[in-house]
Amino acid sequence: MSITGTRWAGPRALLVELSDLASVLAFHSRLLAEPLPGQLDAIAAAATVLLKFGTHAEALAARAAVGHVDLHEVPQENPRQVTIEVVYDGEDLAEVGMLTGLGADGVVAAHAGQLWTAAFGGFAPGFAYLLGENHTLDVPRRSSPRTAVPAGSVALGGTFSAVYPRQSPGGWQLIGRTTAVLWDLERESPALVRPGDRVRYVAVREAVELTPAPPAAPPAAPGVTGPALVVDSPGLQSLVQDLGRPGLGDLGVSAAGAVDQQSTRQANRLVGNEPGAAVIENVLGGLSVQADGDQVLAIAGAVAPLEIRDASGAPVRRAAMCSPFALLDGETLTLGAPSLGARSYLAIRGGLDVQPVLGSRSSDSMSGIGPAPLSVGMRLPVGKAPLFQMVGAPEKSTLRLGTVFTQLRITLGPRDDWFDSRALESLTQEDWITTEQSNRIGVRLRPGSNRALERNPDRGAGELPSEGAVAGALQVPPNGHPVLFLADHPVTGGYPVIAVVVPEDLPTAAQLPPGHRVGFTIVDPATLEPLEPAVAGAVSEGTQP
Repeated sequence: MSITGTRWAGPRALLVELSDLASVLAFHSRLLAEPLPGQLDAIAAAATVLLKFGTHAEALAARAAVGHVDLHEVPQENPRQVTIEVVYDGEDLAEVGMLTGLGADGVVAAHAGQLWTAAFGGFAPGFAYLLGENHTLDVPRRSSPRTAVPAGSVALGGTFSAVYPRQSPGGWQLIGRTTAVLWDLERESPALVRPGDRVRYVAVREAVELTPAPPAAPPAAPGVTGPALVVDSPGLQSLVQDLGRPGLGDLGVSAAGAVDQQSTRQANRLVGNEPGAAVIENVLGGLSVQADGDQVLAIAGAVAPLEIRDASGAPVRRAAMCSPFALLDGETLTLGAPSLGARSYLAIRGGLDVQPVLGSRSSDSMSGIGPAPLSVGMRLPVGKAPLFQMVGAPEKSTLRLGTVFTQLRITLGPRDDWFDSRALESLTQEDWITTEQSNRIGVRLRPGSNRALERNPDRGAGELPSEGAVAGALQVPPNGHPVLFLADHPVTGGYPVIAVVVPEDLPTAAQLPPGHRVGFTIVDPATLEPLEPAVAGAVSEGTQP
């Protein structure tokens, strides 16, 4: 049992590599029981543990300390026993029988005949990677992943078994299905299976129709009274957001929250709210809301025209960006299409008083956790204005976005060694163009010169075991077109991350509209000063601070 390496995963995170899964579990359990100073999250995976910190200084200190962590696993008192009933009729059952040489009946007997241990979570809320007592069912993932795996599917992938909590894409081998609810926010512990639990699969014959998970509850019941904003039009997409729910990576829950937290804080500051008050995040304009009761609002982020109409629909005045303004009872505010940026943030004095989920009012598009997207007629209750906090004065915009081209700072790694020198040149010397498939999960990029990022030939066609990822990660799928992870990104990913956008530039990355040109500059994680690629590669592998 040992730590084999430590790599930077951006300026504030470390990817710790370990010799085997037993070392991963021991290291992870130790850091959950005894967190390092400044540790925000510890995400275990097949061969690594991702550690996130609040500052680079804390991450740097942790890099020196991880080698001294006791790798004896913290004993779990009375691990829970979970039974999952399975109908073994999966689409890949026969193929798994051929791959293992056991036949379909032998696969069922081997799967239900051993005790499985939940090693770690990830991928999606409620998804637990279960490790068996032997390796008789080790099978590769499918060469072509399915675009939609049904909720409740029981699957095998590599050395692990798992149950898909909700419909999602997936490349594991499907051997059966269950009606067990893997994720339920109504339970005290939403995840049916947590790391350390023992799971027993039980074969059953009855094929019970799976019931889809109920839709997320709206932010407020229609009968709620009191001051509010009423949605006349949500535009392309409008969501309730705050600063997110970090620290739940082990449950497969991403931090979510506002993608541009700098603009969110500014909008809240202007109306006299606390930084984490809930706001509306709008994409590319079109939002229209009516005041029920006199309100004080402010809008920051993407620059858009703001028009106010009275109860009769007649225009009465225009409001200014980054400045508090009144929206009187019955008046309607409309955001036009932005002339710069992609996301605008509407704050209201008192904040949006919607029901928090797992400690946050943010809407997570990846997992479906949190308030539902805004829709016509939705009523958003307003909380009480904070005492003794004054409305702010007008400010300059915090937006740092070029009109057609924007430069972002990156640190290489943790997996830049999966790519050849030409890929690193392309990454930093070519322009990249944002595509219309971008969303809160990530900004999808295509090369301006059709020069994709190619892997190092020495790596062959091997797979990277899934490992934790941070916001800002530039994950590179086989087509060589990177995806820049944003707030709702999956907790773990199986494609190599060539570099990470520094946290200071994430608000700018959040504002990239479709068709925008982007460049990348490699910087030192400590100083954020530019580096040559060769030096940057050494830094990413942790050979120097």
